[in-house]
Amino acid sequence: MSHIASDSSVDELELGTPLLSALDRCDYCGAQAYVKATLASGELLFCAHHATEFKEKLQPVALEWHDESSRLLQPVSD
Repeated sequence: MSHIASDSSVDELELGTPLLSALDRCDYCGAQAYVKATLASGELLFCAHHATEFKEKLQPVALEWHDESSRLLQPVSD
């Protein structure tokens, strides 16, 4: 698996800003997306649940597997 990142995504990650927002939705169920799989044919967005379900099949063929599901474990700030 190779990781390819554009300049804009690198800047966002370096600043600690999540690449995915609440507007990004899972392509399977419509819940908030926390994982972006970049394939040769395009991008897929998944919620944490469906990313886990499809990870074994998709990750070996993905050009990039961007996982922000750890954000689910962070405390909510006021």
